[in-house]
Amino acid sequence: MKILAVDDEAPALDELAFLLRADPRVNKVFTAGDATEALRALRDLDVDVVFLDIRMPGLDGMELARVLRRFAKPPAIVFVTAYDNAAADAFDLGAVDYVRKPIQPSRLAEALRRLAAALAVPAEARHEEEDHAIPVELAGTTRMLPRSAVRWVEAQGDYARLHTADGSHLVRVPLATLAERWSDSGFVRIHRSYLVQLRLIDELRMANSGYVVVLGETELPVSRRHTRDLKDRLVRAAKQDWTR
Repeated sequence: MKILAVDDEAPALDELAFLLRADPRVNKVFTAGDATEALRALRDLDVDVVFLDIRMPGLDGMELARVLRRFAKPPAIVFVTAYDNAAADAFDLGAVDYVRKPIQPSRLAEALRRLAAALAVPAEARHEEEDHAIPVELAGTTRMLPRSAVRWVEAQGDYARLHTADGSHLVRVPLATLAERWSDSGFVRIHRSYLVQLRLIDELRMANSGYVVVLGETELPVSRRHTRDLKDRLVRAAKQDWTR
């Protein structure tokens, strides 16, 4: 793969370029010291991936990524940063990975493995898949979790806890934001504190304190204000299944 690495700190850029060139999956590595230089380079270069620092003078990494997403053939994006407070924005932009500084060679190798797998998929399908992932912390490392793996979401203040079949992950995204972003993908708000994947609901039933939904062995409360909408959506989903 051909890669453009962008960082305004020369030592960090040199180290990243050195590590990338040492990997056999990388054919070429180009470098740029800021967003303006990167955009100039991209006018003449055909690259598969852009590795982006986030905090740069002028146009920062997030702003540059938004520009790249508008390209007719946008490159895959990997953020490389010392900070973890931009993970939610990386999720919005469909980054393939989010690598923390100081860069560990094993972690960079994992990012390149993910890139190689992503680039093997047709571009349209790849970008659709990237849009459906969210960065999570796992053993001190930021990974991209596919949205399809999320069963239900629990509000925890300004954070949300994503529950999967294997465990849970706390992300710095409010539940209301996820409810809006994921509304077209089968997720439905059942309570001020809960968002669930509609297709995974096994049962909606009355309990002592009101309705609950059952997802496997998990029971979650349904608030009165969301009960009617949930029932309607379950009925519509059932009718769609019957007509298939």
